[in-house]
Amino acid sequence: MTRCDVDNEENLRSTRSVALTARPLPPSPAVPLAELDLRISRARNEMMRSEIDVLVLTDQKNVEYFSDYRTLSWGYKARPVLAAITYDGLLVAASIPESMLIESAPRMFSAVLYDGYLPEAVNALADEIAALPAPARQRIAVDYGPDMLGRGSLHLVDRLKGIASDRVVKSANDVLWRVRLIKTPFEAQMKKIAFDIVNKAFDQTIANAYVGISEFELYQMIQAQIYLNGAESADPIAMLFSDGDFFYGRPPSSRKLREGHYIWTDFRATYGGYPADRNRIARCGKPTDWEIDIYERTRSLTIELAKSFRPGLRCCDIFTKFQELWNEGDLGPVYGQVSRIGHGGGLDVTEPPSISATDETVIEPGMIFHVEPKLEKAGAVFQFEEVVFVRDDGVEFLSELSPESVPVIKPAYKSLT
Repeated sequence: MTRCDVDNEENLRSTRSVALTARPLPPSPAVPLAELDLRISRARNEMMRSEIDVLVLTDQKNVEYFSDYRTLSWGYKARPVLAAITYDGLLVAASIPESMLIESAPRMFSAVLYDGYLPEAVNALADEIAALPAPARQRIAVDYGPDMLGRGSLHLVDRLKGIASDRVVKSANDVLWRVRLIKTPFEAQMKKIAFDIVNKAFDQTIANAYVGISEFELYQMIQAQIYLNGAESADPIAMLFSDGDFFYGRPPSSRKLREGHYIWTDFRATYGGYPADRNRIARCGKPTDWEIDIYERTRSLTIELAKSFRPGLRCCDIFTKFQELWNEGDLGPVYGQVSRIGHGGGLDVTEPPSISATDETVIEPGMIFHVEPKLEKAGAVFQFEEVVFVRDDGVEFLSELSPESVPVIKPAYKSLT
């Protein structure tokens, strides 16, 4: 018997049968047409402010945000969906096979169908823009820039430059974020549902975890439970067992859970297209007194900081308050491999602005923030990602608060026979 055979046999012996619970949800609702109209109107106001006549969209999140056109074709790079906002309308370029889906529901856009692939998609949209009167296409911008993953195409840039009266293509990044940073109650509700899905999945899965389970097994269980709880998608997530070597970008491995390990994970599941970015922790075995103390104080500090968001404050003001609270708490060095302790959230997992010393973005009603300072100490990790929706008079928490005590997997579960 080879070493590989021994390892495989051992893995099979360590695997348990686990019953997962289905809690089906209906498919997420369509974005109300009145809300789509408001989003487009706000985009046009920002276009006017930035002296832009045509705003071209290539990023899936941007196209869906303004059109609510959801198609599985985003999984194919060959036949893209592109869009353009003008002062007269919203154009969406899609391949001919999309026609029935487009016609299946009321739309706020005019469809431009093309026969072919990326070059034909670019030409179809560019030809529509070129047909506009010259003053209506003088200044063109495309959604290429920080925190956006637009469909890159040199052909698109060349065509747009040839159409623009000033022969320049600008970045629409700032314009789009000024619109998307302000969320509506509808968006906040989608986030709430997504957080409820992953919070319940974590609790359900941790209740079934045991000494000897591998990171990959627990990862599979939690992803399966996320879908059973109603998620539309669940991108790969971290699932780390560690007592000191926390590599947060490491994929789940065959590492086995043992007493003293901390479990750290960070979710990506979506509902209505809105991801539930939230990290959770648990411990295998009873924590020591100092761990309980640090857990409670770090959690309390994070919640207090999240409650402090107010319209008119700047992100750097929140960071200054964090530094004061952290120093007063005498918790030790904060995790220092990133320069921020929080960020915006919406259709993307992370969005501007950043809760950092240098971000002077003014906080406004409608913004969503994730607050997540992290502390590593003596082989343990303490992090609580609390998420708030800023209102005129304070904040609303979009997720239930982190548990008052660390979730524990009891070593008694280690008997597998």
